[in-house]
Amino acid sequence: MTRFEVMTTVEQAKILLSGIKDSGSGRSVIDLGWLDQIRLALPKAVVRLTLPDFAQSQRDRLAEEIRELLNGCDDITEVQIEIGNSSAQGSIGQAGHGQPSPLQPIPGVAQVIAVSSGKGGVGKSTVAVNLACAMAQKGLKVGLLDADIYGPNIPIMLGVEDKTPEVIGSGADQQIIPIESCGVGMVSMGLLIDEAQPVIWRGPMLNGIIRQFLYQASWGERDVLVVDLPPGTGDAQLSLAQAVPMAGVLIVTTPQKVSLQDARRGLAMFRQMGVPVLGVVENMTAFVPPDQPEKSYALFGSGGGQQLAIENEVPLLAQVPMEMPIQEGGNEGMPIVYRSQNSISARVFREMATSVLESTREAR
Repeated sequence: MTRFEVMTTVEQAKILLSGIKDSGSGRSVIDLGWLDQIRLALPKAVVRLTLPDFAQSQRDRLAEEIRELLNGCDDITEVQIEIGNSSAQGSIGQAGHGQPSPLQPIPGVAQVIAVSSGKGGVGKSTVAVNLACAMAQKGLKVGLLDADIYGPNIPIMLGVEDKTPEVIGSGADQQIIPIESCGVGMVSMGLLIDEAQPVIWRGPMLNGIIRQFLYQASWGERDVLVVDLPPGTGDAQLSLAQAVPMAGVLIVTTPQKVSLQDARRGLAMFRQMGVPVLGVVENMTAFVPPDQPEKSYALFGSGGGQQLAIENEVPLLAQVPMEMPIQEGGNEGMPIVYRSQNSISARVFREMATSVLESTREAR
């Protein structure tokens, strides 16, 4: 292995990494343009690995070889590997003619709707669960993918945290059977790990498990697959947007300024990636006392969701109040659209589901 006593230039990094080859053609990843960005901020090196679809099976091997070579340099102690957008690169794609790699629909799934937020703690998973359940109440066949790999809470919200899904087959033919609860078929990392076990993964591994949940879960025939994304604008969002065609995404925020700022970034990211933004959901709009349902208190300010919707010319799909049954239902594994069907929040979620279905139906 070549070893530089001091590495101070990107050119030296390229020389070192040019020894990494595509297993098919034998060509260097540098010549192929698969390492489309190398940044050095010693002692840290950041490399962006952008692969066409036909080379995705090599991703983990290439990432490991990059990390091993760069870690062998005296003045590099940290290597960060970013996964780029293969559909945006100009190198040879799956068809072999420089065309963007096509998105791959999920067999049997009519449409995919994502629920996202710019920051954590805004109730995104609560919105995703009740949206899925409200759609199921309308007679639709609904799937729910918990793509929040680092913080999978949906099994608790659906009361199935003690269940283990059946896995059939082996190797590339292996499939996970979704757990059914409240009329919804659900897959989550939370079903596969112990309650206190952390998921300590880098981007490539995260991308791999999300693709497995998309394409190696036995979804069957589903009218809708709702995907609960982790907060932020990172690997999970990129993995989903680059893998499967989406009917659209809902952006969840609270009225607070700090939540609004992060929601703007999330909304902008999906627009840049060509994913339709179906609208904004403002959660925790106001607290409704259980003994005085006629009153409400805007604990986190007001007007934030409406402002975000107006700025981006999208609908404000719902303003969900803070009610005790929401929290109680989440803890008890019974979403509020089932637990307290006459509550204000349950009505809001049902109306939101209707609006989302109408907008995706019009877009088809």
